[in-house]
Amino acid sequence: MATSPDDMRAAVTASMADRTGRTLDAWATLVHDTSGVDPLDQNAVRRWLKDVHGVPQNSRWTIAFEVAERAGWVRPDVDGYVDRQYAGRTAGLRPVYDALEAALLGLGEDVRREGRSTYVPFVRARQFAAVAATTATRVYVGLRFVDPPSHPDLVPAKAPGSATHKVGVTHVSQVEGLLPLLRAAYEQNGR
Repeated sequence: MATSPDDMRAAVTASMADRTGRTLDAWATLVHDTSGVDPLDQNAVRRWLKDVHGVPQNSRWTIAFEVAERAGWVRPDVDGYVDRQYAGRTAGLRPVYDALEAALLGLGEDVRREGRSTYVPFVRARQFAAVAATTATRVYVGLRFVDPPSHPDLVPAKAPGSATHKVGVTHVSQVEGLLPLLRAAYEQNGR
């Protein structure tokens, strides 16, 4: 089963003092008392931790979440991210997203979706798919392949990140034809 973000955060927190010399609480207090950084600006907190103290990446993220939560930030749930992504000019694409989500979650009980501000990642042992409404008329599905299958609509992904390829979807009726691609990405990124 895939590790949840909360499980990962707990693991990082448990070993933080050994790896960084300070507990999570000590780091959060240090950021609050000495950094001068807005605690709700997680990017700025992570930069400060890296530049001033050389804190490792996973620890930076965990500390930044803790500092922001202490300042009142509440992480949106996945449904909240999805609702915001498919509102306004992209509202007509919500049925496409819903069909893709159902297909991706239906690949196995070990699939989970996560929330991001501009896309929804689908994760097994690692992220194998990401769905994003990049225009008002098209949803892109980014897929990670070790060995990409042949498919007429599959193109190499140019953006940085975990997707090696992508496919555009404009209508719910296209989703069924993508099932072999979704399954291949799922199988190549498991266990």
